Amino acid sequence: MEVIEKTLREQGLLRDYKANDNIKFTDVLELDLSKVEPCISGPKRPHDRVPLSNVKKDFNDCVPNKIGFKGFGVPAEKVNLNHNFKYNGEEHQLRHGSVVLAAITSCTNTSNPDVMIAAGLVAKKAIERGIKIKNFVKTTLSPGSGVVTKYLNKSGLSKYLDEIGFTTAGYGCMTCIGNSG
Repeated sequence: MEVIEKTLREQGLLRDYKANDNIKFTDVLELDLSKVEPCISGPKRPHDRVPLSNVKKDFNDCVPNKIGFKGFGVPAEKVNLNHNFKYNGEEHQLRHGSVVLAAITSCTNTSNPDVMIAAGLVAKKAIERGIKIKNFVKTTLSPGSGVVTKYLNKSGLSKYLDEIGFTTAGYGCMTCIGNSG
């Protein structure tokens, strides 16, 4: 603790807010949270931002577009095709955009406990409400490290993730880099 305090003090980063030492900031940033819009990435590249309110339209626009970062090249006459199939005795239907792989990941370098705990809480609420994942959807949980498993176990959330189908498949880079098999 002394080393940390000394280092922060020497770098001018240690603040005692109780002392009211009239801290002066060179810039002040304001953020109106009411204007922050949830978004997702994709559909192909993780750095493509799509506002949540526009996901369906964006994806449907991408399906017939020329093959590229915002296109899948599906011919117009095949855009609305459905495929019926039976899996484990249940009838299902697939179409463009059907979820067949669902993964919860926590990168080794960017592990975020808040998000992983939130995933566990969502799983808990889903179980409590009787929500189930379709049996043909491959689900995986790939935490960045064993520490994630420890705090999910300690918080009692692992059992909900397991019950809904998100059991630990391994640690580190997995689904995001194509290691979903």
